[in-house]
Amino acid sequence: MTFLKMTATALLAGVLMTGSALACETTLRSSDTHPDGYPTVEAVKAMGKLLEERTKGRLCVEVFHSAQLGQEKDTIEQTKFGVIDMNRVSMGPFNNLVEETKVVSLPFIFRSTDHMHKVMDGPIGEDILKAFEPHGFVGLAFFDGGSRSFYNSKKPITSVDDLKGMKVRVMQSDIFVDMMTALGANATPMPYGEVYSSIQTGVIDGAENNWPSFESSGHFEVAKYYTLNQHLMVPEVLVMSKSSWDKLSAEDQATVRQAAKDAVPIMRELWVAREKASEAKVRAAGAQVITDIDKKPFIDAMKPVYDKHVTSDKLKGLVARIQATE
Repeated sequence: MTFLKMTATALLAGVLMTGSALACETTLRSSDTHPDGYPTVEAVKAMGKLLEERTKGRLCVEVFHSAQLGQEKDTIEQTKFGVIDMNRVSMGPFNNLVEETKVVSLPFIFRSTDHMHKVMDGPIGEDILKAFEPHGFVGLAFFDGGSRSFYNSKKPITSVDDLKGMKVRVMQSDIFVDMMTALGANATPMPYGEVYSSIQTGVIDGAENNWPSFESSGHFEVAKYYTLNQHLMVPEVLVMSKSSWDKLSAEDQATVRQAAKDAVPIMRELWVAREKASEAKVRAAGAQVITDIDKKPFIDAMKPVYDKHVTSDKLKGLVARIQATE
């Protein structure tokens, strides 16, 4: 998608904004690839309500869900240029731009959801948010992305050997590609919106994602085998265009940052509920969920991924800090 087309898409979407948003002095346009009602979408809506209340209607947020403004790769570029003001993005597409995002995208870097929260809510998370700024973005907050696991249309995956030769979609990130290579699978990077038809037509055998994405995308309809190996627990990030940020007063910047932070617990509460509902729907539809799996061989297979991507002293230090977080 060319920048001109992306600009036109964003402007067209702007015409569709609600009356409430148009009544505000400044409306921040925010993108999300997930559907309406998804926890990240609702969290940014909640942030918008907080902003509207705290600025007495001067600042509002209009959320364009369901990839209305494009897939994540396109919307990152639009956000950098200020065509989109805010963007909820998976960490993977930022891996080749913001070096620090590689570490939290590493397989099995987090021991549990609680461990991930402690890391991302603390000084390590703040350091990673600051790392976005030199690249034209202001990092506002981290949302949960759940535990990602493998699903496919061919067979139950119970071991590393079962993945060998399988064509598995991954996000457009070198780490994700290398992870699949280390497991003996054929990594197939492609946009999220193309996965359903690609599994259905046999272009790929499967993909990997969390419960809500597996369910909301309808992927469970064409990929009946879901293995809870939980290889990735990658946070998602809410960023703002640096050019849009610089137009705000220091007071409004502080208000935006705080509203984003205050939306995080709202998102997490919605996420837990959504995970449970998505799992129930998938199981009821007849998907086979494989839970009896030994994770150690999967973890052991990741050594070359760490060796390749954690090369600088900065990244090695970041890994050590995360692993030392109790």
